[in-house]
Amino acid sequence: MAKRLVPLLNRVLVERIVPPSKTATGILLPEKSAKLNSGKVVAVGPGTRNKEGQFIPATVKEGDTVLLPEYGGTEVKLGDKEYHLYRDEDILGTLHD
Repeated sequence: MAKRLVPLLNRVLVERIVPPSKTATGILLPEKSAKLNSGKVVAVGPGTRNKEGQFIPATVKEGDTVLLPEYGGTEVKLGDKEYHLYRDEDILGTLHD
């Protein structure tokens, strides 16, 4: 059974990127050296309204790679995959190649 979560307001659904634990040649990497809190945006809510009633769209879009805070977000499990739900303003930035 396939499920699709559509976030409300300014929420962003993110799948965390798990860094590799060893190199291609088989050298094990320490956990701290590979730690970068990043993730891929899976779904984005439409946005929110400010106190004056003006619409404020979300600043990220589906497919963006984002930098996440170390703590926070709500863990969501859909099937066998684990996602995190953040507010748009809690995302620290976008990562570009």
